[in-house]
Amino acid sequence: MGSAPRKLLLLSVALIAMFVPSAATAAGPSGDPTTHRLVAGLQGGSGSTIGPDRALYVTESAAGKITRVDPRTGATTTYASGLPELIPAVGFGGPVDIAFLGRTAYVLVTLVGPDVGGSDVVGIYRVDGPDRFTVVADLGAFSIANPPATDFFVPSGVQYALQAYRGGLLVTDGHHNRVLRVTRDGQITELRAFANIVPTGLEVLGRTIYMAEAGPVPHLPEDGKVVAFRPRSAAVRDVAAGGRLLVDVEFGRGHRLYALSQGVFPPGNPEGSPAEPNTGALVKANRDGTFTVLVDRLNQPTSLEFIGKTAYVVTLGGEIWRIKGV
Repeated sequence: MGSAPRKLLLLSVALIAMFVPSAATAAGPSGDPTTHRLVAGLQGGSGSTIGPDRALYVTESAAGKITRVDPRTGATTTYASGLPELIPAVGFGGPVDIAFLGRTAYVLVTLVGPDVGGSDVVGIYRVDGPDRFTVVADLGAFSIANPPATDFFVPSGVQYALQAYRGGLLVTDGHHNRVLRVTRDGQITELRAFANIVPTGLEVLGRTIYMAEAGPVPHLPEDGKVVAFRPRSAAVRDVAAGGRLLVDVEFGRGHRLYALSQGVFPPGNPEGSPAEPNTGALVKANRDGTFTVLVDRLNQPTSLEFIGKTAYVVTLGGEIWRIKGV
């Protein structure tokens, strides 16, 4: 597979995408969802969550901080800062997702360890104050000590999504192709291992875990799926398929399931590269296992949240789009 440094330097093309301006999403007929850019200028948008105060919390990977966003006005305030920032030569990493357990925030930090030229801990950081954190789970050390069965070149893994689940946390590793389960006190176990399907976003309903799959390079539409499984069952059920480079999955109002497609993967680009600009989409999962496109021309979206009928989409370039009437 070539050397790790060479592969990681190729990932730096993802950083270039942060400076590509967004195109407005296509306007549909009356009654279709309407889009509005709520926020611009974030330093590397990545993961997000709805906090206990019903505000939107977003990771800024290039700045090493968490930003609170008023979902009505778009006003932003710094919730926490001082986390490890992404390494520019790598192009992805630092704080990439956030989840709350009660009123306590936990942040997923990836690709900052010595195996990629960094000096920080790859893991889950608990937010103890505006500039104070505690590493509660060293995911990098666990991954190095417990390598996956699939091929890999980053020993510490490339963790992508963080999700609260039954008093603990779930983590997808899109490089090691598995889901980890982490308790509040930092105990880490491998919940489910997969073949090369590139797990990304997570959502839960009751005991059932819903997971987006980007699929292996070149991220063909038929490999972009949402699947569902339970921890104590070996079965993995296909929910819907046909999305290009799926990066997130969320339930909206009425337990309707939606996914976020980042778009068309550039032919010949190395793994870890983002989709081509303005090719992403918000899609709805149908009962027949297909997707319906609701909003297209999204520019490299990374994360999706819902408040009522309104969707909020975070982009790699540091924007948040509000989509009403979903």
